[in-house]
Amino acid sequence: MAKRDYYEVLGVDRSADADGLKKAYRKLALQYHPDRNPDDPEAEEKFKEASEAYAVLADPEKRRAYDRFGHEGVAAGGGPGFSDFGDMGAFGDVLNDLFGDLFGTRGGGGARRRGRGRRGADLRYQLDLELREVLTGKDAKLSIPKMRPCGSCSGSGARAGTQPETCGRCRGTGQLMFQQGFFRISRPCDACGGAGEVVRERCPSCRGQGRVESQQTLSVRIPAGVEHGTRLRLAGEGEAGLEGGPPGDLYVDVAVRPDPFFTRDGPDLHCQVPVQFVQAALGAEIEVPTLEGRVTMRIPEGTQSGRVLRLAGEGLPGLGARSRGDVLVQIFVEVPTKLTQRQRELLEQFAEESGAEVSPVTKGFLDKLRDVLS
Repeated sequence: MAKRDYYEVLGVDRSADADGLKKAYRKLALQYHPDRNPDDPEAEEKFKEASEAYAVLADPEKRRAYDRFGHEGVAAGGGPGFSDFGDMGAFGDVLNDLFGDLFGTRGGGGARRRGRGRRGADLRYQLDLELREVLTGKDAKLSIPKMRPCGSCSGSGARAGTQPETCGRCRGTGQLMFQQGFFRISRPCDACGGAGEVVRERCPSCRGQGRVESQQTLSVRIPAGVEHGTRLRLAGEGEAGLEGGPPGDLYVDVAVRPDPFFTRDGPDLHCQVPVQFVQAALGAEIEVPTLEGRVTMRIPEGTQSGRVLRLAGEGLPGLGARSRGDVLVQIFVEVPTKLTQRQRELLEQFAEESGAEVSPVTKGFLDKLRDVLS
């Protein structure tokens, strides 16, 4: 079957410029690409036909031969069967764009992208805080051993006075691209390791690595109200990359130490305070510790053991909030274990005068017990 005219295949005039050819081909390639038309032999053939036409017309020399001699003028070459994608000129560029449209990527190692080396490792640091430091936040100083760019070669890995050379094998791309059928295959350049550059004379300070180990001190602001287990990310503060690659990140994990007096529930703090049974019975004012010092709290008359009293606004701030939680104080009544003779006499007198009087708490307990046993 005779081949159709390449201009007819692309749907352009013979006077079409390079931009017009490119637009026409991209439209057809996106329409008939096999990935968008699975199990459709007709679409696959149209894609091949359009690719062949564009591969010839996008090359000025081949286009002149085609305009003079037709298909016979390019019978010995042309077509998209090249082995090195970097030699395909405009056809390679537009196919690179095409794959970006199809798979959501751009410049994925194409012939004009430089290699970026390897990204530096991420680092993790655990920062321990006291509960009182959560109240106000903290400006922490972190001393971290890590790999940093070499000062002698500014991270290039080359001896002072020299520069890395563009890799001749990948032409500075860091990638070797191959065409198999209508699909690209890429792999890091084996000559430069994907860096796109080759160091001929290595820096003696870092032995050509471009980085050295050193101690670095960083300042980090820990916000008030931070929770145990919070992770803060410091972008670019990890280890330096290799061969010009970007640095990693530093992750600071916050660990709040257990407090001997308070337990935390979000912005609220819980604690237990003992009172004498006389204070609970008659009522009293007692001092209760908070994160900012002692405050006076009123114990109501007849307070029962286990009752929870609230100190509003004496807790922790919420993360990013101005308001503070509360301190919840649970009262437990201490019963004396040793009594003097006088104390015993007074308590016996109290018991005698109380007689059959039943307190509300005791009455409630007796009612529940009666329900269980009935």
